[in-house]
Amino acid sequence: MRSGFVASLARPGGNITGLTLLAPDLSAKRLQLLKEIVPSLSRVALLSNAANPASRFTLEDTQAAARALGVEFHSLQVRAPDDFADAFVAIGGTGAHALLTASDGMFFNQRARIAELAGRHGLPALFPEKEFVQAGGLISYGPSPQANFRRAAAYVDKILKGALPSDLPVEQPIRFELAINLKTSKAIGLDVPPTLLAIADEVIERRPD
Repeated sequence: MRSGFVASLARPGGNITGLTLLAPDLSAKRLQLLKEIVPSLSRVALLSNAANPASRFTLEDTQAAARALGVEFHSLQVRAPDDFADAFVAIGGTGAHALLTASDGMFFNQRARIAELAGRHGLPALFPEKEFVQAGGLISYGPSPQANFRRAAAYVDKILKGALPSDLPVEQPIRFELAINLKTSKAIGLDVPPTLLAIADEVIERRPD
């Protein structure tokens, strides 16, 4: 809706509908999870892709969440994979105690490198997709793609039966996944609270091969 593709989630209008990966308070929930893992968290950095217009929404939401939680917020942006190394040096310069990354295709393709850089800098990092954790990242929290794929089939069925896209509300995610990599937490000297481990959908106890 903020991108201007639909008039509203309830009444999209035009010829577009479907499912969105955006959800109310998602940035706030991610920041709260980081605070559970890093109780002393007072400064956080967000890494985003300056070339991705959607990143500004994550930036705005995370900045608002940090303000509400009394956490100092720093925004770092990159445009290409070659920028990552310098970005992590800059993040260290902010004194940030933890890192969030925006959802982005380039980031996803470079997830192993980003996870490795976060580990090398001893930086607790929370990612939007569990594949980052499977690649060596510390923790992820985000909508379940599998759940969205299944729900998308219902939209296809309705439209094939004659429903107009403009009459079908854009649905927000209802299932979220939490993944944690214990090998990574041990490598950076961080204890993950048992309460988080108990609710995690996936707990990885080894680094990827």
